[in-house]
Amino acid sequence: MKLLRVLVLIALPLYCSAGSGCLPLEEVINKTIDSQVSVEEYQNLLKPYSSGPVTDQALAQLKQCFLSQSNETLNKVGATMVTMVSSNEL
Repeated sequence: MKLLRVLVLIALPLYCSAGSGCLPLEEVINKTIDSQVSVEEYQNLLKPYSSGPVTDQALAQLKQCFLSQSNETLNKVGATMVTMVSSNEL
């Protein structure tokens, strides 16, 4: 039993450093901060999670907010989001 605990404790940092562990969330974060993704593409990506036109409008405003940021800011947001999501997995 102690050996199992040791192995889990050894593997935990490797799991956490590999990303958030949630590929759909990482894809949404990457599309949100990607300045090459248009508002329409972003809304289409999140259509399965949208509950109607009000949500679609909110998604458009969110994406537009990120489109107006510098690349440096977007890179920092991406690093922060992955770090936050990874730490919540613990």
